[in-house]
Amino acid sequence: MVQFSSFLNGITRNITTKNVKKRRINFGREATNALAKEARKNGLLLTSPGSVCANGSSNYVSAYSKGGNKGINQDSFIVWESFGGKEGVMFCGVFDGHGPWGHLVGKRVKKVMPAYLLHFWQEACAQYSVDSLKNSNFDQFGMWKKSFMKTCSTVDYDLELHPVIDSFFSGAAAVTIIREGDLLVLANVGDCRAVLGTTQDDGSLVAVQLTVDFKPNLPQESERIYKAGGSVCESEDEPGVSRIRASNDETSEGPGLALSRAFGDYFVKDFGLISEPDVIQTTITARDRFVILATDGVWDVVSNEKAVEIVSSASEKDESSRRLVDYASNQWKRQRPGFCTDDISAVCLFFHNSSSSQQKESD
Repeated sequence: MVQFSSFLNGITRNITTKNVKKRRINFGREATNALAKEARKNGLLLTSPGSVCANGSSNYVSAYSKGGNKGINQDSFIVWESFGGKEGVMFCGVFDGHGPWGHLVGKRVKKVMPAYLLHFWQEACAQYSVDSLKNSNFDQFGMWKKSFMKTCSTVDYDLELHPVIDSFFSGAAAVTIIREGDLLVLANVGDCRAVLGTTQDDGSLVAVQLTVDFKPNLPQESERIYKAGGSVCESEDEPGVSRIRASNDETSEGPGLALSRAFGDYFVKDFGLISEPDVIQTTITARDRFVILATDGVWDVVSNEKAVEIVSSASEKDESSRRLVDYASNQWKRQRPGFCTDDISAVCLFFHNSSSSQQKESD
């Protein structure tokens, strides 16, 4: 009787904890939705192909997405200038869904991630005094990193609780950016990629990969997977493609996942897959021209150097993302005839927007 009573108490505590957490992660959703609605009305929020260029902003963003021939386009993106109503802060991200429900998982991540990030960032700010926020030693990156870590964990939990979207065999990768002044903070979960276009001493433009493509065969990733009881295997019909499987038996049947980090995909969450982001920072200089965020539909067939060349050679900035996506689409047909073309999305964020400075001068 004592054991059964303890068992019931444990269940009660577990249910109560989950309910409290669920209420907590929904905190501030309505306020964020209101801010997003206002931003969209003012042309500061973009989730469909187009561009964002706010008056007085040094940012110019071009974004484009094109579905492959596998079915529904599972890619999506978001661009939010004056993120959360804070002037001088921009949030961008690309999201690549996969699996039978991947299009819904990717859209869900895109929808809730800004709200959670804004909530946790405001929560972190509240822990500092006004004076400390103005202090030159204030850890601006540390606050964003902490906020991103909490956000990605909460997004994954949100998917697990969702009453309609089935994320067991479906998931999403994402790479997102916060720009605040000259600080660029990147959070990467999966194999979407961020590449910087910057100039050298001789004036030539070069590509610098900022993020890591998290694949299961990376040494630090495979070590974690094996420690969790999973395995990393290649199948005969996919040479060179490593996948996580939910067993140490390399001959095990069933689906595998070609990512070592992703939202959702709960069939391998207990076998080494994590949704923890790799959060890094870089300082934008006068030499840095733009950063490209794109799904693997671009990077599987286009090199970093070629992508930077295409974006930089666009006659108009608003054409840059479409030119890159169209080029990648053609490369899929040339390089992989007979294979399905992947969904392809790109966001090009230009740092030094000359048109905004000219606008300010004309005003």
